Amino acid sequence: MRPVHAFAAAGAAVLSLSTLTACGGSDKKGGTNAGVVSITSTDKACEISKKDLPAGKTVFKITNKGDTVTEVYVYAPGDKIVTERENIGPGTGVELTAELVAGKYQIACKPGMKGNGIRQDIAVTGQATGATDTRLTQAVTDYRAYIATQVDDTLAKSQKFAASVKKGDIAGAKALYAPSRLGWESIEPVAEAFGDIDPKVDLREKDLEKGQEWSGWHRLEKALWVKGSAKGEEKYADQLIKDLQDLKAKVPSAVITPTSMANGAKELLDEVATGKVTGEEEAFSHTDLVDFKGNVDGAQKVFELLKPVVQEKDTDLSKTLDEEFAKIEVLLKKYEKGDGYVSYTSLSKTQVKELGDGVNALGEPLSKLAGTVAK
Repeated sequence: MRPVHAFAAAGAAVLSLSTLTACGGSDKKGGTNAGVVSITSTDKACEISKKDLPAGKTVFKITNKGDTVTEVYVYAPGDKIVTERENIGPGTGVELTAELVAGKYQIACKPGMKGNGIRQDIAVTGQATGATDTRLTQAVTDYRAYIATQVDDTLAKSQKFAASVKKGDIAGAKALYAPSRLGWESIEPVAEAFGDIDPKVDLREKDLEKGQEWSGWHRLEKALWVKGSAKGEEKYADQLIKDLQDLKAKVPSAVITPTSMANGAKELLDEVATGKVTGEEEAFSHTDLVDFKGNVDGAQKVFELLKPVVQEKDTDLSKTLDEEFAKIEVLLKKYEKGDGYVSYTSLSKTQVKELGDGVNALGEPLSKLAGTVAK
C-alpha cells in the first residue's frame, strides 16, 4: 500500500497529475487557459494563492520551503481523497494539473508526511466547457469493465485464501496469498481512492500509526511466513473479505476520467519503483514480483485503452511506450516459476538494478501520458 490516489468517489473531482510541459496553455477542445495557483508548504504552514477557483483546468504549483519532506492532499467532503502528491523534498517543487468540478474541497500540506495536515478550504464554482472525444468516453467505459473484473477476481481468490487461513492450512494459504493480490495490484489507484478500505486491507506493518489496529493481507502474510501459524488470525481473514466486498460495492461510484486513468497508470509504476523493486511491499513472503506484474499489467491496460488517442496526438510517445512495456514483459518473464515468480530474495543486486532501470525507462514516457491525453 502506498498513499497515492488518482481517483475519487462519486461527487468528488479528479485531480490529474501531468508532465510539466503539459501544464498551462490553451485547451484545444474549447476550454480556457489554465489558471495557476501556488501552494507553499512549510513545516508550520500551508499557503495557497487563490481559494476561489473556476471549474475546469487549474495548475497547482507546489513548493516545499520547509525542512522536512512533505506531501499535499486534495480532499472532497468527508475526507474523501481526491489525490495527493508525496515525497516533495525540502527546497523542491512540483506541478499538478487539476480538472475540478464545482464543489468545496480542502487542500492539506503534511510536513513529515504524517497526521491530518495543515488545511485550507477552497471552493470551485461554475462549469467547465469542452468537446468530448468519443474514443475517450469508450476508454472510460471499458476501463470500468476491467475494474469490475479485477475486483471480482480479487474477491474470489481472497475467499479461498481466507478459507485456508481459517482452516490452519498454512501451505495452502501461502500458495493462495500472492494470487489473491494480483487483481488488487492492477487497479490499486482506484481501490485506494476509498481511503477507509485501503488501510484496512493493504497497510504494511512499517506504515502503522500509533494505536492503529493492523489488519489485511500483510498482517496475515506475517502470520504465515514469520509465525508459521494462523491461530488467532481467523477474524482478520473474515475482515479482509468483508472489506473487499465493501470495495466491490463502492467501485461503481468511482469518478473516472481519461486523465485520471493516465495518471493512475503512472502511479502504478511509482508503486513498483517505491515498493516492489525495493522489496519493501512483501517483506515476509517476498512475492514482490507478483505485485510487480499486477502493477505493470494495470498500467499497460490503461495505455492500451487510451492508445488510439495517444497515437494520433503523439506517435513517438505511443511507439516508445509500446517498446518499454515490451521490455518490462521480457524482464519479468526471466523470473517466472510455475504459475508465479521466484522469491524476490533470490535476485542478485545486478538483477534488481536491471528491473529498476526498466521501471525508470518506462516511467519517464508514461509520465507524459496524461498530458498527451489532455491536449
